[in-house]
Amino acid sequence: MAETTAPSQAESAVQTVYTETPYDEEPESFHVRILSSVLGGEEAAKDALLYGYKTAASGFSAKLTPQQVDKISSFDDSWHLAECII
Repeated sequence: MAETTAPSQAESAVQTVYTETPYDEEPESFHVRILSSVLGGEEAAKDALLYGYKTAASGFSAKLTPQQVDKISSFDDSWHLAECII
């Protein structure tokens, strides 16, 4: 029988970040800019970004580690994060 283990803290999971709609910037550019500040660069941000929400909600889904979630959570109290359970 195969042994299962809990994922390590360094493993990333899909997270959904809800933000206010930016008025002076395209949503995708805004999402990449937020992720770039957490992930260390635009290329890493684009690789992590899975989906951008623009119509019914404003935000994005991205693969983030728990440490990255903590960092992005500290940016603004109006942002909300939700882990996607698959």
